Amino acid sequence: MPKAGFKSITVSETVYDKFQEVYQKSKDDLAMKGVNSFSGYVTYMLEEMMQKDKTFARYAPKIEKISVDDDRIILKDNIKNRIAEVAVQKGELYCQLCDEKDCVHVGYVWSIPEVYEVLNARGIKQK
Repeated sequence: MPKAGFKSITVSETVYDKFQEVYQKSKDDLAMKGVNSFSGYVTYMLEEMMQKDKTFARYAPKIEKISVDDDRIILKDNIKNRIAEVAVQKGELYCQLCDEKDCVHVGYVWSIPEVYEVLNARGIKQK
């Protein structure tokens, strides 16, 4: 039984092993974020995914992904009725429509799982 104030969940061994593997490889970086245990890591990841889903649900009707290339993501901004190009420049995402590194288009790009994984693998971190 879990401690008071906590609940337990059941996941497949494959999922558990994958999370454990990533946690072990990322322990030092996670400690800098205040994540000091495996259960803390899983909680952190669940919270991060909920935030991404919230962002995606909020902007998805307004912004659509058109294409993803090596160093750029093309979006359709349905509010501005414009195409937005978000490119990787000097290790950061940069929106060429807004001329900014931190706009709704850049935020939307971080919410696209396939892009997020590639950026993380390249060492590009969300600010």
